Amino acid sequence: MMRQLLPSRERLNLHTRVGLVFTGLAASLLLVLAGLWLHGSRNAIHEEVEAANRVSVQWLQALAGELQGVPPDALPGRLLAVVQPLGRIRANALEVLAADGRRLYRSPPPSYKAGRRVPDWFAGLLTPEFAPRHLVVGELQLVLYPDASRSVIDAWDDLLAMAGWALALLAVIFVVSRRALDRALRPLEQVMTALDRTGSGRFDTRLPVFATPELGRLSRAFNGMADRLTEAVNDNVRLETEQELARCLQGRLEAERRGIARELHDELAQGITAVRALAGAIVQRTGEQPALHSHAQSIVAVTGEMQDGVKNILLRLRPPAAGSLQTALERQLAAWRRQHEEIELAVELRCGDQVAGDVRGQTVLRIVQEGLTNVVRHAAASRVDLKILRHDGEWEISLADNGHGQHCHASPQAGCGLGLQGMTERLAVLGGYLQRESPAAGGFRLRAGFPEPVAAIILEEEP
Repeated sequence: MMRQLLPSRERLNLHTRVGLVFTGLAASLLLVLAGLWLHGSRNAIHEEVEAANRVSVQWLQALAGELQGVPPDALPGRLLAVVQPLGRIRANALEVLAADGRRLYRSPPPSYKAGRRVPDWFAGLLTPEFAPRHLVVGELQLVLYPDASRSVIDAWDDLLAMAGWALALLAVIFVVSRRALDRALRPLEQVMTALDRTGSGRFDTRLPVFATPELGRLSRAFNGMADRLTEAVNDNVRLETEQELARCLQGRLEAERRGIARELHDELAQGITAVRALAGAIVQRTGEQPALHSHAQSIVAVTGEMQDGVKNILLRLRPPAAGSLQTALERQLAAWRRQHEEIELAVELRCGDQVAGDVRGQTVLRIVQEGLTNVVRHAAASRVDLKILRHDGEWEISLADNGHGQHCHASPQAGCGLGLQGMTERLAVLGGYLQRESPAAGGFRLRAGFPEPVAAIILEEEP
């Protein structure tokens, strides 16, 4: 039954519900007033019947005094001759009983609203309890029974009339309150329309400032929300555009790096290999010609160094695309230590199971490469501290040296700052940041970070 009633209740609109609430409050007030009226009516009926009973008793006492000298044989006739013409005595029923208990007379039923009855529950609420009054006249006994039935019927008729007026008043309250609410809350239709338009993507929708203070605050709050939403959408569009542009530039840069790497490998590396092979052949054939032999050995040594340099350049242009990032970084840092033994390198790596071949791994590798290259070229440092941490869905990279501060900004060397620009572009693709700091103790520090994709975080947290 409750499930059947709920849908019909949910179909009631706000105006009807508030109108019903007002009507219910008015009905509750009327019920309280009805209770007070019932209490007052019961007291009034009690007082009325009690007063009528006292008057009737006084009259009967006076009558009994007048009949004191009447002989006993004539007393019943004289008494009945007096009381029978009177009929019913004002809200009392009268009985005359003989000495043996026989009923000689009983007053007729009331003629006022004859045959009328009220519901038993109502009669039980309003009918007061009265004890019959007994008077003795000679050998006769007069019994007076208080009767409040006619007063109760009057009260019932008054209650029915008031109930009718109360129902009419409740209907008027419901209709008036519903219409008043309909008029007062009419701007809500505009609010709902504005919300629907905003939900469908029309973020330029605005509400007028309504005259009602509450609705005026609502319209101002909605307009402020719409303004902030428009700004957020514009910022998101601008950010997506910038990230897309950064991705395109980064893609072109990677393609250019691959092209340069192929050219170095196919052209320069093979040419150096050929020169080294020719120089080796000369070394083998000029053992008896010291001047030529020493020059050929020098060529072999120089070409070997050139091959190592080209190999290092190729590794920078095309870092390993497979394997874990931790392993790739350890290999890269070990090679850097061998080339720059004069610089102490302290490393803390916590990369998890990140691979080196995707965008995040390539970004970390490039930042480390560019940062260490800047240290060697410009910092004149003797110690470098490198930290790469991955925790709580965030990547943090810190590269600090004890060199002479923000050296790159003041250096006139051509190309200085391009490495930092490349780092910034790579981080922009991932929604990250790059900060440059000059600690009070001296040196230079790069701090970079970018968020972990939500899907990757969810996959790692699953058991």
